[in-house]
Amino acid sequence: MSRAVTQPAPDEQRDKRVADRVSDQGDGRRRARSAAGTYNAESIQVLEGLEAVRRRPGMYIGSTDARGLHHLVWEVVDNSIDEAMAGHATRINVRIRADGSVLNEDDGRGVPVGRQKQTGKDALEVVHTVLHAGGKFGGGGYKVSGGLHGVGVSVVNALSEWLHVETARDGKVWAQDYVRGDPTGPVREIGPSNGRHGTTTSFKPDPEIFETLDFSFDTIAQRLRESAYLNKGVWIELFDDRPDPPREKSFYFEGGLVSFVRHLNKDKEVLHSRPIYIERRDGPTAIEVALQYNDSFTENVLAFANNINTVDGGTHVTGFRAALTTSLNDWARRQGIIKDSGGNLSGDDVREGLTAVISVKLTDPQFEGQTKAKLGNADVKGQVQGAVAEGITQYLEENPGDGRRIIEKSITAARAREAARKARDLVIRKSALEGSALPGKLADCQERDPTRSELYIVEGDSAGGSAKQGRDRRSQAILPIFGKMLNVEKARLDKVLSSEKIRPLIIALGTGIGETFDIAKLRYHKVILLADADVDGAHIRTLLMTFFFRNMIQLVEGGHLYIAQPPLFRVSTGKVTRYARDEKERDQIVKDMKVKNLTVQRFKGLGEMNAEQLWDTTMNPATRTLLQVNLDNAAAADSLFTKLMGENVAPRKDFIKAEARKVQNLDV
Repeated sequence: MSRAVTQPAPDEQRDKRVADRVSDQGDGRRRARSAAGTYNAESIQVLEGLEAVRRRPGMYIGSTDARGLHHLVWEVVDNSIDEAMAGHATRINVRIRADGSVLNEDDGRGVPVGRQKQTGKDALEVVHTVLHAGGKFGGGGYKVSGGLHGVGVSVVNALSEWLHVETARDGKVWAQDYVRGDPTGPVREIGPSNGRHGTTTSFKPDPEIFETLDFSFDTIAQRLRESAYLNKGVWIELFDDRPDPPREKSFYFEGGLVSFVRHLNKDKEVLHSRPIYIERRDGPTAIEVALQYNDSFTENVLAFANNINTVDGGTHVTGFRAALTTSLNDWARRQGIIKDSGGNLSGDDVREGLTAVISVKLTDPQFEGQTKAKLGNADVKGQVQGAVAEGITQYLEENPGDGRRIIEKSITAARAREAARKARDLVIRKSALEGSALPGKLADCQERDPTRSELYIVEGDSAGGSAKQGRDRRSQAILPIFGKMLNVEKARLDKVLSSEKIRPLIIALGTGIGETFDIAKLRYHKVILLADADVDGAHIRTLLMTFFFRNMIQLVEGGHLYIAQPPLFRVSTGKVTRYARDEKERDQIVKDMKVKNLTVQRFKGLGEMNAEQLWDTTMNPATRTLLQVNLDNAAAADSLFTKLMGENVAPRKDFIKAEARKVQNLDV
């Protein structure tokens, strides 16, 4: 969930490199030039072909960091998934090669070849070099697909150092090569297909565009696993040639979404053994939903539209939530569990402990942006709401015992929510009575602009003292916490709010919590966890990360949560001092110094550092290293927090046994 934050090349420098290279290609592209400092008709530029993609890659793939890098893989794989959804592909192979390139192969129909009438070019070349070109607009090539903008594979081509494509169809194999989006030659026939059919695409991301070129096997594997769940009966394989020995995983699920929900709940105690499964077709729209309740206090709902993970939800999620709340309340009243005089269960109440996967497939999805984070089709809300309400009602009528357990849990959640509201009000009243809206241990910063403010959450009072003395008072605030805080994985919000260690943190951040949470009120746009570089420190960081993931996930999604990297060792010659975060780095420093009389100090904790040392190594923005916590994979994060912090001991023991062999530096 975290990645190192390095100083990327400024956008202006990258833009200039790209612009200089493009302008020198001399291929007849139009570009307006103007004298420096003037703004007139000559200042207006027309970017043709794939120039716009290389100039502003973030507009097409979201970013040029690891997330954008992996987006290239998603674009290529999604084309193969579209073939599977259309019923033409049953196998997809993805391979990360040793040179950092990626190969994607399917057994679909293959990209068409031959002259394309609008451009006069070969259709294979058009698909790979022209934005908004493809077989997904008119409905003839694909009734349902994830890529309707027609920019996917052409964007991959534009942002790759090189790309090679082969298409096998009609008994022959054709190929074409590209360098940074430009064809190196015409489409060529390379031989008979010998029964082969489908598309094979290889590409290598361009180091001039991306900040990192390191593909994550686990990230890609999780995405392919989701695709296999969403397309039952499709065999997907992933290979990684980089390690020795190579890694590989295969995914194939006949159970579809039911298998997906069972996988998400595998380490939790479920309230009903058989997931509720709903499958309906409403005109051209296919709706598929699986849901199952567990004994946790959190909600885990994943939503997909045409196999695209809509992480920001959309109309299909709105329809699902409305149907769930209404149908459970109506059934509970008919059964007499909720009296007519009693109030309804809220949406938050009925979603406690819920795991659900929502998948809709439709002919004309309206996504927000090329990264497709949110579905906007208005009619889908009513379609999903009707299907889910009917499906849940039918299940509850046939399984009243399961229904009662679900309603009883929701009623308990409602009582806890009311207790949490009272606890939240008490926190607000107590702060007002004490005459200060901020906790006493907080050493606040002078800056009032949240975008320029940082909050260090520091383990221990002694470390907090050093941090307060060594900080930049203008922009850095310090909140010491002493000892291990509450494990929120095992607690409802009312208990969280009553914790003396968590309450000051909530007040300091300013966002509120639960129903009153408002990310716009966040007082610090960098929230940095600073704990000892040992096992106890790691435990405290894990407890804090569990709190943020379960109760303030918007901080993680917004990129506001960071982990400081304090050193474990100090190596000094008397005149020269260097710091190391682990044994490996310490040994390398000792080797590089080549001096016999070295002093090597191992810090037992942050409290052993004086203020100057803590500033130089961990808090100075010019020299420090921070890990930014992100949420690239919510399902995997949810599973890991459940294993490490949940009530069930067996999955935790299995995890420790499986991961123990990977431990290199054990700190006991």
